Amino acid sequence: MITPDLLRPLDLFSSLTDDALEDVAHVSADVRLNEGEYLLQEGDAASFYVLLEGEIDVTKEVNGVVHPLDTYFPGDSFGELPILLGSPAAATLHARTAIRALRLEPLDFTALLAQSEGLSAAVMRNLTRRVGNLKRATLQGAPAITTLVGEAADLDCLGLREFLARNQLPFRWLDPADGCDLSDLPAEAQQAPQPTVVLPDGEVLSRPHVRDLAERLGLQVAPTLGEYDLVVIGGGPAGLAAAVYAASEGLCTLLVEKNAPGGQAGTSSRIENYLGFPNGLSGDELSARALRQARRFGAEVLATREVTALHPGHGAPHEVELDGGERVQARSVIIATGVEWRTLPLAGAERLTGRGVMYGAARTEAPRTRGRDVYLIGGGNSAGQAAMHFSSYAERVTLLIRADRIEKGMSQYLIDQLHGKANVTVCLNCEVTALHGEAALEGLTVRDTRSGEERHVDTDALFVFIGADARTDWLDGTVKRDERGYVCTGLDFGREDWPLRRDPFLLETSLPGVFAVGDVRRGSIKRVAAGVGEGSMSVALVHEYLAGRD
Repeated sequence: MITPDLLRPLDLFSSLTDDALEDVAHVSADVRLNEGEYLLQEGDAASFYVLLEGEIDVTKEVNGVVHPLDTYFPGDSFGELPILLGSPAAATLHARTAIRALRLEPLDFTALLAQSEGLSAAVMRNLTRRVGNLKRATLQGAPAITTLVGEAADLDCLGLREFLARNQLPFRWLDPADGCDLSDLPAEAQQAPQPTVVLPDGEVLSRPHVRDLAERLGLQVAPTLGEYDLVVIGGGPAGLAAAVYAASEGLCTLLVEKNAPGGQAGTSSRIENYLGFPNGLSGDELSARALRQARRFGAEVLATREVTALHPGHGAPHEVELDGGERVQARSVIIATGVEWRTLPLAGAERLTGRGVMYGAARTEAPRTRGRDVYLIGGGNSAGQAAMHFSSYAERVTLLIRADRIEKGMSQYLIDQLHGKANVTVCLNCEVTALHGEAALEGLTVRDTRSGEERHVDTDALFVFIGADARTDWLDGTVKRDERGYVCTGLDFGREDWPLRRDPFLLETSLPGVFAVGDVRRGSIKRVAAGVGEGSMSVALVHEYLAGRD
């Protein structure tokens, strides 16, 4: 129990009156932990702490490597910065020894600051010391940077840039076409065929495969076991949620993702209507947090691997086949492969992809649009979020929408934001009918769908958001799908497609023990929160299935 007598000797509270000390003691929690236990995990909701006894290690995980940042001793206070910023905890705190700490909830802490200038000054002194320690530790323990050399028009270079950025692997990109100085690179890197990658240890890779690069940078690309309780296929919001809940509940879990965690949501520059984040968060941020959670609970996450086939077990575990022919046994499976952007059905679209025509937000390209005229096609939230993001770089952003009303496909908060941007123009009843340019995009033909009038516009940047489709050909003949490739679940297929006497579970496919969640599921709601909900709920159904099978 926290008492005024316990607080009085601490410098932090020396300016408080007896009545104020009594108030602090009354609202404070007395936290006691054993050696090795966690006081706070990165991403947790913040509180204010004063360490009374013992020592606490402060660490931060970067790309799977834990870096020590600081050590707290009795009398140290911490936690005020994320409270004042309205953000979650930015580091992990665990007990080096048995500890005792005082904890104040954010509202109690801010009320206390308002009562005492002396306390505010003491808190700031502690904060200044910790920030200094953090800077030194960050400079000493920061991961070395990977260097990528290649031209913007090189599709292989584009693929490597997107892989590094989407997987939040720190890198710098040097484009020789922009006159970048390569003299500080190893001679081998200057002479090797591009794109070239210089790893943090100095090794040079010429035109590397993404999987080779992933393995060299420490990502897991191969399973460690032959059998899992659950294999999750796809690492978007639904798949990540399933992996987090399954691993946290003791299921031996493997998640397989062919591109980068986050799926399409991972490319969103800002998601502002996700519950619990009033200031919004990026898709990358949401994905990174979920990925850390999944790994912390023990889930294995395979990067750059694709599932090519699912072989029914018919009473035995199913077999999940990875590209390259490697197989793992799965007592249950969750399909969360999402959808992929539709391509433009125009002449030259394939040739110009990556050379001015981009699908999705392509956030790595945003800085390159500085000062340029950028066009986007699409009327959904993804297009609106991208337009807002590009408006911070481009001279002018034009959003082309076929519908006659923007409200038909976009959330109101995005519509309001777009209307408030002076360099964003929304064109309704418009469609692109032709692409111009040989080696790179040079312009578009835009038609007014009401009058039929066409006009030419000059641009070298077109971002396409014209809907998406499920890519589930690898499931052909294994589970029931609809005519568009979406996976049927629950009541979406007839009794003739179901082999058991019991009814299928809500998210279960026509193959018992195999579930589908998120955008790949027929009839799903295409929202991040819905995908997270389905992924979480599916784990409860997996438990029911496994219990019944056992």
